[in-house]
Amino acid sequence: MYFEVIPTEVYRTNGGVLTYSSGQNLLPGQLVLIPLGRKTILGIVFRRVPKVDFPTKPISNIIHLTPLPSHLLKSIFWLSKYYLSPLPACANLMLPAGLLSKKALKQSTSEQKNRADCNPPIPLNLAQKNALKALQEAPGTTRLLRGVTGSGKTNIYLKMASTALLEQKSTILLVPEIALTSQLVKIFASTFGDRVILIHSNQTLVERRTTWLRILESSQPLIVIGPRSALLSPLHDLGLIIIDESHENAYYQENSPRYSALRLASFMANSLKIPCIQGTATPNVVDFHLAKSHNSLIELTTKAKSTAITPETTIVDLKDRNNFLKNRYFSNQLLTEIEKNIKDKHQTLIFHNRRGSSPLTICEECGWQALCPTCYLPMILHTDGFILTCHICGHEEKVPTSCPNCHHPGIIHKGFGTKLLESELTRLFPKAKIARFDGDNNKKDNLSQLYNSVKSGKIDLLIGTQTLARGLDLPHLATVGVVQADAGLSLPDFAAEERAFELLTQVIGRVGRGHLDHASVVIQTYQPDHPAIQSAIKSDFPAFAQYLLPKRRAQKLPPYTYLARLSITYKTEKTTLSKINQVFQTLSQNPKLTLSPPTPAFHERTTQGYTWQLIIKSTSRTALSESLRPFAGYRIELDPPSLL
Repeated sequence: MYFEVIPTEVYRTNGGVLTYSSGQNLLPGQLVLIPLGRKTILGIVFRRVPKVDFPTKPISNIIHLTPLPSHLLKSIFWLSKYYLSPLPACANLMLPAGLLSKKALKQSTSEQKNRADCNPPIPLNLAQKNALKALQEAPGTTRLLRGVTGSGKTNIYLKMASTALLEQKSTILLVPEIALTSQLVKIFASTFGDRVILIHSNQTLVERRTTWLRILESSQPLIVIGPRSALLSPLHDLGLIIIDESHENAYYQENSPRYSALRLASFMANSLKIPCIQGTATPNVVDFHLAKSHNSLIELTTKAKSTAITPETTIVDLKDRNNFLKNRYFSNQLLTEIEKNIKDKHQTLIFHNRRGSSPLTICEECGWQALCPTCYLPMILHTDGFILTCHICGHEEKVPTSCPNCHHPGIIHKGFGTKLLESELTRLFPKAKIARFDGDNNKKDNLSQLYNSVKSGKIDLLIGTQTLARGLDLPHLATVGVVQADAGLSLPDFAAEERAFELLTQVIGRVGRGHLDHASVVIQTYQPDHPAIQSAIKSDFPAFAQYLLPKRRAQKLPPYTYLARLSITYKTEKTTLSKINQVFQTLSQNPKLTLSPPTPAFHERTTQGYTWQLIIKSTSRTALSESLRPFAGYRIELDPPSLL
């Protein structure tokens, strides 16, 4: 018998399935060992084929009798075609790292006892009931649930997952990151017990493989919760996909094979004819436009708690220095709120989406800058260890005592980050208990423990980046202070305004959730009248979409066109320019494409060489992908969420 097998290692450009022989009748989706060149690698059986008229090698061994579910097999081919990715690389996504480990294969995959009730009581208010009914009746399989912060989207998720369990169907719940959505995870675990399986980055390789095998072998419906990779869990009875905080860029895989988990989830849902729910307070405008066009937009506009209040908002113009008579970073208005909250034993959240103490280290004499030797980007000063750190690659080095270029001792540091704000607040409020939440202390501290300290009221002042902006419920929080609300608006990216609006809306949504009878927001900005800032303050997504969508149409950007970025990197700039111009000339002949001229990438120079890019647009995604297929050897990003 002969079988087509998908290798899980890329063996040549555009390499696809290979044909092998076997004396056993294998099933599509079974995992096998196959010889490939001098190596023996993992493969996934695709299908049985008639006898071939060319020599074949035999399949070496069967790794597991239980095959992968058919929707994952279909997903391998869809990913490869839709994102121009090598088929073996897409196949490799479906398997846990180091599956062949003897220790992992010896792990017991026996079924655990499921004590949990499949139909626990989940109270819904009238607005939630109406939203649930609308979700169930909406056309198509992918539906967008736009629920304002605090509207109770979690209860709807719980009810839908419970219904799926009663129908003997499993649920996948995607979250941007387990550590930052611990409340949601705890609610599901306490409701459904050991039917809930978590997938997260802190698991060892053996734990991940054991979890994967348990899911594959399960005869009971399960609820799998995890980040992007959880979507690829080998569930044979999948009945529901939920994507929480669906606006997050974490759902786009930037490394090869590049893909959007939202688009893959929609493909899976359509293949299986099951619902895929995208839930968020601030949807991506592309998804919002698509959902509205297909009548699959469901909106939840009222907060779940009757005690929820609208916070008092103060906009502080950073251009008016009279607002900063007491401190250069914190306005008079914000300091007043902090003092009041400390007195009342309430919390204040200071938001600034930049880690470190100072983002720019320069020589005041000759203008030398402290740049990363790998990325050639400015390194950030961290004063706690007085170390310069690159936030792209992690390179660290000591701060020079004099300029390496002209030897002048005048090294200065400009700008500010969360660490500088922490030291400034410590000086201003020496008796206050202060905690910082950002990508730096995530490495050292247990984020869940830090969050529990905040939730219990032990912390007076919280300082953080977008780590704090996501769906955390902070019962003692009275005030949110945004130090520079327009910090991201000037980035050279089509999604800059959208990201600024999302972050600001999310962080403002941390207050006024019904725990306290007073809530306030202080927004410091150089652009107080910018539509992104004004819409976020009012939590008015429709107004923001009404502002942004006509701009996108005029600029021929998504959702009105499809977008791709092609990047080329070579050691010398001359070679890079030569290659990118050749590609530009070829693609320019296609009348269905609109091209930007070749430009340097945002991270133009690295140790790999010089990177230049083309931005390609088309009203036909098929035309876009087919035109790029001959250049699959270069880095191609289809539907990128950002151009940075």
